[in-house]
Order: sequence, then C-alpha cells, then structure tokens
Amino acid sequence: MNSTPAVSLAALKTPYYLLDEAAIVANMQIIARLCELSGAKALLALKCFATWGVFDVMEPYLHGTTSSSLNEVRLGYETFGNNNADNNNSVNNQDKKETHAYSVAYSADEIDEVLSYADKIIFNSISQLNAFKGQAAAKNIPVGLRLNPKTSNSSFIIADPARPFSRLGEHDKDKIAAVLGDITGVMIHNNCENDSFEAFSASLADIEARFGDVLAQLEWVSLGGGIHFIAPDYPLEKLADRLKGFSEKYGVQVYLEPGEASIHGAGSLVTTVLDTMHNEKNLAVVDASIEAHMLDLLIYRESAPIASINGEFMAIAPVNKDQVNDVIDNTIIYGRSCLAGDIFGEYVLPSNLQIGDRIAFGNAAGYTMVKKNWFNGVNMPAIVIRRLDGSIDIQREFDYQDYKASLS
Repeated sequence: MNSTPAVSLAALKTPYYLLDEAAIVANMQIIARLCELSGAKALLALKCFATWGVFDVMEPYLHGTTSSSLNEVRLGYETFGNNNADNNNSVNNQDKKETHAYSVAYSADEIDEVLSYADKIIFNSISQLNAFKGQAAAKNIPVGLRLNPKTSNSSFIIADPARPFSRLGEHDKDKIAAVLGDITGVMIHNNCENDSFEAFSASLADIEARFGDVLAQLEWVSLGGGIHFIAPDYPLEKLADRLKGFSEKYGVQVYLEPGEASIHGAGSLVTTVLDTMHNEKNLAVVDASIEAHMLDLLIYRESAPIASINGEFMAIAPVNKDQVNDVIDNTIIYGRSCLAGDIFGEYVLPSNLQIGDRIAFGNAAGYTMVKKNWFNGVNMPAIVIRRLDGSIDIQREFDYQDYKASLS
C-alpha cells in the first residue's frame, strides 16, 4: 500500500476553502434525528452546497439530493449514493438515494436528459407542467408542481420567493386544483434562514388554511429549505411534532431540503494578509475576494466572521456597520479585487494585523463554492478537506489553465 505524505495546513498556499467533515457530520446527526422523530425525508439542496468530495460522510444521513438545473440533477445522480445500493451502513436504512429535479424553467432540449436522472421532477409553473408532463409520464417519473403561498419568512427581498410579481411557483388555488390529476406532490419553499419555530409553524398554518384541500389529495409535500433548525437553542422536538402532525393530517410524505443547515459552521476560507495600510482606520488586504469567493456577502451586504488568526481560534464577529463610523482603531479587511466595496468586514482585533498573517473567515461553505468565479483573474481557492480521522486532503487546486479555459 502506498502511503500519502501528511499534509500540514500551515504549509498550504492560500487561499483555500477548508471543509471539516466532523462539523458536517454533527449537522447531519441533527438532520437525521429530525427525520427519525418526524418521518420526514431530507434532501441536500445542491444549489447551496455541491462539493461532492465530502458526500461520502453525508450520504448515510440523508435521503438524496434536490437540484435547480440539469447539471445539478446529474451531479446528484452521479455522486450521491446511487451507485451504493450494496451499502448497508445507512443510518436511514435506505438503499437507493432519491434524486429530485427542479428548475425555474426547463428547455425542451434538456428535459429528456433531466428525466434520465430524476426520481421526481417538480415543475415551476403550470405552463411547464403542460409542456413536459407527457415525457415524464412516459418514463413513469412522479411529477410535482411548485406552490407559491405568497407569504414567506425572508429578511431579504432579493431572496424572497413571495416578493411582488414573483415567478417562483403557482399561487392560484383553482388553477392548481385543475391539474391535480397530473401531479403527485408540491414543493413549497418560502423560508430563508428562518430560526423561529413559531414563525415557521404560523406560516405552515396559513398554507394549510388556504390549500388544505389540495394538500389532502397529494402523496408528498416538500417544504423546502431555509429552516435553521440546527441552531443550539432550536426546539427540534417541536418541529418534529409539527411535521409529523402535518404528514399524518394530509396523508403525505414530507420532504425537507436542508442546504445551509447541512454545512453551517463546517467551512472556512483561509487567506493571507498581503498588505496593510492606514486611511483613518486600519486596513488590511488579503489574497481572496468576496466578489469572487464569498459572493453572498456582497449580494446581501453582510460581513464574514473571523474563525481564526494564524491558526488560533478567535470567533470574532464583524462590527455592526451602523456603529463604526467614528471608531478609528477598528480594522477593515479588504479583498484583493479592484472592486472598491470588496470588504470582508470591519473588526475589533486583539492586535494589528501584519503582512503574512493568516485569517480564516467562517461560514464559507454554503453559497460560496457554488458561486465562486474568476473576477479579476484572482487565484481560485483550493478545496481542502479535514477528514474525520483528522487527516488533510487537498481535494482540488486551480491554476492559470483553469482560468483561461473558463473564458474561451
């Protein structure tokens, strides 16, 4: 047997994403517990996290994947457990994992390939349902429809599926009732980082009040993702009881689509300070970029927490942006792109940063690697995994040829 030299994190060239399998499994165990108590099934939302190098530790706890495109449904089919039917180690005692397909809009030239990978397909609109239901029926693929209750638990208009004039799902009950003969289930995704059980339960009650007679004619209901039930103080048992009661009342299999809940706290972006400056406040520039490597920070105008400095755990939260104008000792950490607002955050640090210091930004797994890009040609972070046994794997590195190939 060939031995692989041990990899030291301190010796790795930055930037790189670091995924911690132990932290992922901790989240998986909470999800599995919720499924055990409620009878729900959990599907990994690939739109949030699709780094298949850690799927081996996720597969035993989840029932499959759900997707938002042809590429995602193919990735879920090829990498998440479907070739492991002989594996009897599953926590949920499953053989084949489910692969759910959804897209805001499918094109006619891709639908047959989508159906070749899918166990269920969910159409966003009645128009799409009517266009492709025949092909799904020919392949005996169960069909669902996205339902938009026109209410949501989202703090951001950009992520609110119930925003005015939303294209995400059907809301007219009469129109939905008219196609019940063509579908076996619905998908409802109207939560975004919702950490309130009471808000979730009230929203579900509203859906029941308006669509209960529709739900009673279905076989399954997906309640989507965005429920932050992995928080330490979240009442998991109450959520399980609510889901179980909903399932029993309408005679449906409930699905959940945890994305961020699957990998929260399990990833960091490790960077090196390239330069320090002073312009009324302390400034530092690192060898990564929020626009290229943590795009959600820019989209949602948020800041990244600091997980460590030079390998020492820090857990430093960014300063509230509304309270920093007159504080001159704080440090603003910038990315290296030319975007003026490429800012990881402003922080109160125990000491001034120096060139060469290593800073690891936390919560860098969900909606990061799936959105990374080559803006400014900034070096793409490698993907590094800390395995369950503590060993370090460099899963993927990127170079100039990857940058060049992405453009022509």
